[in-house]
Amino acid sequence: MKTIKELDITGKRVFIRVDFNVPMDAGLNITDDIRVRTSLPTITYALEQGAKVILASHLGRPKGKRVPEMSLAPVAKHLSGLLGREVTMAPDCVGDEVESMVASMKGGEVLLLENLRYYDEEQANDAAFAAKLARLCDVYINNGFSVSHRVHASVAAITEQVAEKAAGLLLEKEIDFYNKAMGAPVRPLVAIIGGAKISSKLGALTNMLNVVDKVIVGGAMANTFLKAQGLSVGNSLVEDEMLENARAVITTCREKGIPLYLPEDGLVAKEFSAEADFEAVPVDSIPDGTMMLDIGPETVKTYAQVVAQAKTIVWNGPMGAFEMAPFSKGTLGLVAAVADADALTVVGGGDTDVALHMAGAVDKVSYVSTGGGAFLTLMEGKPLPGVTYLEG
Repeated sequence: MKTIKELDITGKRVFIRVDFNVPMDAGLNITDDIRVRTSLPTITYALEQGAKVILASHLGRPKGKRVPEMSLAPVAKHLSGLLGREVTMAPDCVGDEVESMVASMKGGEVLLLENLRYYDEEQANDAAFAAKLARLCDVYINNGFSVSHRVHASVAAITEQVAEKAAGLLLEKEIDFYNKAMGAPVRPLVAIIGGAKISSKLGALTNMLNVVDKVIVGGAMANTFLKAQGLSVGNSLVEDEMLENARAVITTCREKGIPLYLPEDGLVAKEFSAEADFEAVPVDSIPDGTMMLDIGPETVKTYAQVVAQAKTIVWNGPMGAFEMAPFSKGTLGLVAAVADADALTVVGGGDTDVALHMAGAVDKVSYVSTGGGAFLTLMEGKPLPGVTYLEG
């Protein structure tokens, strides 16, 4: 995979696929600009080379229609402030008017195309639509790690229409950190897997058993593991159709000698509410009519001890319903442990990222991935289409 620094982009039209799918409030103010900020090194580098920079992204799910609330115009304004130079907003992402705007660009100028998903052809990986995008550039750069698991026109089909193509600095950095953590890790390597459903993480968990030394499981998915061992988990969220899969993971860990850490205790309540009465109970004593919504204090201690002994940590998914204050202690406790660990720490997944920000610990981990789905795809041992097409 070539990177942008290996190409001569001086004075050329450089199409950079970024991910500016940022959250906005009712006033269309950006509430979290991390995806914009992480794109800056690549954009700045291209500008320093005198390139004509054409940025392309999606925003939300307009489903092939022009939805004013999903325009990228607020992003153009915000990016102008970050770059200290004007970012021109295009009225569309393809068409004669856009091609005319690109033709009149000078080196060092920036044009942000309108939402790619205003066209169904984007998600359909339509070759004709990709050809229209390709007409805008001499060089294609994929810097959108968080969309690189998608086979979309601006990620896949366009690469077959542009001769010069490479990875941006963010995509390069994401792949580099993941390879350090999983390709040649300093051991022991501890994987922390959380979240609501084992079904969404089973592929990642199964694949990682070929690499990791220890596994920590938390979040609602841990309930399925506990029930698979014959424990009663009350009204806790469980995927009954995944019980056999959970037993298979437990068996594989036992056969490979990989310690599998499941909750010892949990916080339970009769309802999912910030006002609900809750208590910490051992996992073999969960009262009928209650649900486990977070790992308990004893589990936090055990997990923290495991993390403290690690030299490499890969984490995806929270330990409980951390978005609700009474049930945030487990996730935030683990955040503190990971932040204090003398280890390479790579964290991926939207919810895990949010938890790090809640705890003010983003700067205390080695790397926070910008892409939950793409990160999970890597954890599953699958190639990223966005990388594969660059190599083709």
